[in-house]
Amino acid sequence: MAVQTVANNTDSADSANAVDLGPAAALSCRECGERFGLGPIFACSSCFGPLEVAYELPSGDPDALRKRIEAGPDNIWRYAPLLPVPADVAGKPNLNPGFTKLVKADNLARALGVTGGLYVKDDSGNPTHSFKDRVVAIAVEAARAFGFTTLSCSSTGNLAGAVGAAAARSGFRSCVFIPNDLEAGKVVMAAVYGGDLVGIEGNYDDVNRFCSELIGDPLGEGWGFVNVNLRPYYGEGSKTLAYEICEQLGWQLPDQLVIPIASGSQLTKIDKGLKELIALGLVEDKPYKIFGAQAEGCSPVSAAFKAGHDVVRPVKPDTIAKSLAIGNPADGPYVLDIARRTGGAVEDVDDTRIVEAIKLLAQTEGIFAETAGGVTVGVTRKLIENGLLDPALTTVVLNTGDGLKTLDAVAPTTGPTATIRPSLDAFRAAGLA
Repeated sequence: MAVQTVANNTDSADSANAVDLGPAAALSCRECGERFGLGPIFACSSCFGPLEVAYELPSGDPDALRKRIEAGPDNIWRYAPLLPVPADVAGKPNLNPGFTKLVKADNLARALGVTGGLYVKDDSGNPTHSFKDRVVAIAVEAARAFGFTTLSCSSTGNLAGAVGAAAARSGFRSCVFIPNDLEAGKVVMAAVYGGDLVGIEGNYDDVNRFCSELIGDPLGEGWGFVNVNLRPYYGEGSKTLAYEICEQLGWQLPDQLVIPIASGSQLTKIDKGLKELIALGLVEDKPYKIFGAQAEGCSPVSAAFKAGHDVVRPVKPDTIAKSLAIGNPADGPYVLDIARRTGGAVEDVDDTRIVEAIKLLAQTEGIFAETAGGVTVGVTRKLIENGLLDPALTTVVLNTGDGLKTLDAVAPTTGPTATIRPSLDAFRAAGLA
């Protein structure tokens, strides 16, 4: 673990009040339950299990809390009472992501044979056009609280852009690390914000290992790696997807959700958010199923689920869905637990079906998804075909990014219907009239 020059970083839970992160009370180990003070640490010193934020959440009248949320800004800060952020967070320089559209996808529902109501949570509407803006916004507040000066990350693309943009807006230096073979659109978007962008020869897991080494070196002092030493806070941003979906459904739980898996953190935090809403009385408690979606070329969690294993064996990624290409997903075992506990499943689709699903979503709902969105739509179709997802129930499918970032996936099979001379006769001859 890094030697950090950051105030108030101790292993004592009593230090939790030394920084202002709103209702966040401590860090708690997912494995053994040991508690630690709020600080830039991510692993339990006793069992090396992952740490997550523990809260003192609001108590009292759920109706009053609903009204307080609904009166808040049209971004994730409406949920500040449930997040590890100070109460005045909305007044600080940040990208203010969230409250993206929940699209009632009737055309897609007809194409897939869904009768119970199908929705697409379209997070391509965030400031850098992916859900990563949510998690980075929370990490920025933790970085401020702990006195960091540089924001960093290991990234498959979207996170690099989100960190670069958030750092520029919030006054941090940024230095982010990516595999050197990412889609050109994501590389440009990560670089345009003016921070340092470093390509690493290798895949995401190689990049992540390098970042872990940097955190442990004096070179990394003062650096907040949003998905490593700030990971417990960063991950909480994904809960806001659960909050928004339920609020946009009229404060109701969906029956089924299909969520893409990269590290698996998004899926686990959405489940955490749903459970919090139930515990707070903001939604009526009822069963829900969570389904995980992977690309066949990087599907270690899907393989473990189908084999009935509890251990996720790492793989070498080989898929067009590069934003999901994490061969050793940190939260994989927890994804398995949630899928099994809720009665869901984890499934995968090949690259051909990913491209087909991207086009299907675009042609039915006018939503151009990146490859991760193609994975969730493709997996949804496969789950229906295999009888695992009930088409008569309310289902929410996540699109986590914009298709303009992954043009290479569809460019070979997408283009002009015809190229003609500028005349009506040519138009008629092309058979388009």
